[in-house]
Amino acid sequence: MNNLDPQALECLAAIVEEGGFERAAQRLNITQSAVSQRLRALEAQAGTVLVVRSRPLRATAAGQLFIKHTKMLRLLRADLEREWRDIAPGHEGSGGEEEGVSVAINADSIATWALPALDSLARSGAPVEIFADDQAFTQDWLRQGQVMGCVTSMNQVLRGCRMVALGSMDYIAVATPDYAHAHVPKGLSAHNFHRLQFVAHNRKDFIPREFVAKAFGLSAPTLRRVFTPSSTAQVRVTQAGWGVGVLPRLMVQDLVDAGELVHLLPSYSHWVDLYWHCWNLDSDVLANLTLALTDAASLSLRAPARG
Repeated sequence: MNNLDPQALECLAAIVEEGGFERAAQRLNITQSAVSQRLRALEAQAGTVLVVRSRPLRATAAGQLFIKHTKMLRLLRADLEREWRDIAPGHEGSGGEEEGVSVAINADSIATWALPALDSLARSGAPVEIFADDQAFTQDWLRQGQVMGCVTSMNQVLRGCRMVALGSMDYIAVATPDYAHAHVPKGLSAHNFHRLQFVAHNRKDFIPREFVAKAFGLSAPTLRRVFTPSSTAQVRVTQAGWGVGVLPRLMVQDLVDAGELVHLLPSYSHWVDLYWHCWNLDSDVLANLTLALTDAASLSLRAPARG
């Protein structure tokens, strides 16, 4: 497909990113009619619908592909302008839409080791946008072109992307001393887990079930679960005695050492391998982001297996 209009592509991205035609027009400083005209022209050139006019508005698969292309162009343009400013210090740039540092990261990594990796970018004024999801689902954000990279437990490389192993995070089963004494005085076992309530992030969080399955050699255990909206909330409700938390050791080891929580199965840790996936572009932003994340992971995660 030749000669795609850059203004029309930016218009499509603005419609989806801002969630509507009116806000896209405000962002681009054009009329709402002009936004509609540019989108119609782009859809005519593509020969397909790019935006579903629903509530909420969303991009079609073709629209997601075009938006991903637009974001990549922004990133490459930003790299070019940085390098050009080094050569011609008086150059002020094109003034076009700047591509932010958009990443999808699993909630437990956000709560423990990942945010320091973004410090220098955020403090430099880069527009950082972080999307939180379960580690098995963050790759969907990259597949759809909504982010430039993701931290995920998936190790299959998407087309047009590259992957770096970050390391492994271990999870342990904990509860308050009172809860443990009342429900599992001899510790967690294959015979009593079904009587307990487990704390989970949401219905996509399979860590508690995977912990029980692997710890006791079960194929598909059924758990009673209570759901909380964040990793820190999971810790809080576990401390409040709501049930058993299968939580990152990084978050709860100090509480175990202090006696506020007890380790219900000291003989077992559940290890989750994490990977960084990003667009396969020759970009300073992506290179620096990849280095920052791998450095931060090396300080907190078990080193990835070699070979």
